[in-house]
Order: sequence, then C-alpha cells, then structure tokens
Amino acid sequence: MKLDHIGIAVKSIEERLKIWRDIFGLKVKTVKEVPDHKLKIALLDLGGVNIELLEPLTEDSTVKKFIDKHGEGMHHLCLEVQDIEKALRDLKNKGVKLIDEVPRNGAENELIAFIHPKDMGGVLIELCEKVDSRK
Repeated sequence: MKLDHIGIAVKSIEERLKIWRDIFGLKVKTVKEVPDHKLKIALLDLGGVNIELLEPLTEDSTVKKFIDKHGEGMHHLCLEVQDIEKALRDLKNKGVKLIDEVPRNGAENELIAFIHPKDMGGVLIELCEKVDSRK
C-alpha cells in the first residue's frame, strides 16, 4: 500500500492553480471533467504523490455538499492497493464501515472505493487499484 494522492475540495480549480502551480511550481498533469462523478479534477505532480483538486460540477455533487458543510480543504487521502476487492473484503471482515463495498471506476484508469470516515478517525480514505496493475 502506498499514498497515491491527496484530494482537496475546491470551489474553483483555476483559482487554486494559482497556489499549487504558480506559487509552489507543481506541474499540472491533467485537468478534465469527470461527469460520472459530477466533478472537474486537476492532478498535480508532487514528486510521486499527486495533489487532486476536486471542483464540483453540479449542486448535488458530494464534493459540493462537502464544501458547503466544511469549506474548501482536504477531502480525502487515497491509498493505492494491489487488489482492491481483497482489501475491501479484509476491511469488511475486520468490521470497518465501507461506503463502497464494490469497487467502481475512477477518473484515472483505476478502480476505487471509499472507507467511511467514521471508522478512520474522521478522515475519508479512498482505495485505488490501477487497472493496468492487474495481472
């Protein structure tokens, strides 16, 4: 398991790029809309770990609801696993509350699933498995 990215909820990617790209000098890897997730995302390279800026596209987006409740800021940590289905089974067997019991498609050629923050000390954890890493 390794840290894949840190998700940050923002109202405007363009505004926040002024910090991450223009002030800190991080390279923008991609900016794209992900309609299935009701998001626009920007991935920035932070030396092997990405910063993922998440801008809601709709009023009913979970990220919009997050921003309305908590304001802009860290939304989640994403941990890359080798076998997401096994990881979810193991977590469920240990009594961990899952948001997603079955992986779904992510924005970047990966399978993803979320662990409820209630069981993670208040931190939303995303698991991801790179599709090209499957045997």
